[in-house]
Amino acid sequence: MNKESIYGLTFEQLTDWLMERGHKKFRASQVWDWLYRKRVTAFSEMIDVNPECVQVLTDHFDMETLNEHLKQESADGTIKFLFRLHDGNLIETVLMRHKYGLSVCVTTQVGCNIGCSFCASGLLAKSRDLSASEIVEQIMKVQFHLDGAGKEERVSHIVVMGIGEPFDNYANMANFIRVVKDHKGLAIGARHITVSTSGLASKIVDFADSDLQVNLAISLHAPNDELRTRIMKINKAIPIAKLMQAIDYYLERTNRRITIEYILLKDVNDRREHALELIELLGERRQLATVNLIPYNPVDEHSQYQRSEKESVLAFYDTLKKHGFNCSVRLEHGTDIDAACGQLRSKQIKKDDAGRSSLALG
Repeated sequence: MNKESIYGLTFEQLTDWLMERGHKKFRASQVWDWLYRKRVTAFSEMIDVNPECVQVLTDHFDMETLNEHLKQESADGTIKFLFRLHDGNLIETVLMRHKYGLSVCVTTQVGCNIGCSFCASGLLAKSRDLSASEIVEQIMKVQFHLDGAGKEERVSHIVVMGIGEPFDNYANMANFIRVVKDHKGLAIGARHITVSTSGLASKIVDFADSDLQVNLAISLHAPNDELRTRIMKINKAIPIAKLMQAIDYYLERTNRRITIEYILLKDVNDRREHALELIELLGERRQLATVNLIPYNPVDEHSQYQRSEKESVLAFYDTLKKHGFNCSVRLEHGTDIDAACGQLRSKQIKKDDAGRSSLALG
């Protein structure tokens, strides 16, 4: 039977767990420091921790539930990791280099059920949620990679935008955030963490009421219900009006800026008329919104969609800017590797399936 991962506990949970077993409160601070500051890979390396405490941790917890299956490195410094979980499932994690620091994009589910028609992540249906520990360990694995390079680099930013819908795994996603932003550990600032959702309205409300205080991004991708339903089936259950109500609650409750994510698909949602519809839809929300235009990474299985022409991207951008919107075009990373989220995982699973089929036929 697999032991629970130590990375799934928040500092408060670790403190309570140790004290329930007769250990003093300060032991939790020692263990936390070894885990996230000194970043040991075995409990036995916690040399100033009481041996009985080390033993009880060893008996009940594991420190490795993800194994690196494959790694792709781009010329621009982007690294895509394919990790195998204890049950054999594969997930992706991506390290990206920016001028402002090192950002990691984490996965929250094995597969995705949101069903966006342009997305590689949804090529394989969700089989399960990731635990908080499996999400935290993605950050740790990337940090261990950086530590091994000996350049004293550290993960400074996190985007929860990998495979899966983070708000469909809300409790584990929230505990993950509490672990990575804890000031005694990795100490990744709340303003450096962004969670993206396809628009689960009730969870946006919960997020607004939470103590997490991290950034929110909304994957909108269309300015009207007809078009959004065509490319994002979630819009059938949660149409734009309902989503906007949740966004308004979030803006009023937090007074924090949000990011509107908008993937540009050639001749689908990238015309000037779409930009004008988006301007009308967002209206006065523009005061607390940034629109992030995203060049599309083509996916073989979604050949009906193509990347917008550069001229179309610039025209869309200019239209928004002229109407007073804070707008940006996302810088591309890893274009010489499997850039689209979920693409590497999908290809590897197909390769493994083909290998098993060949063996069976042989």
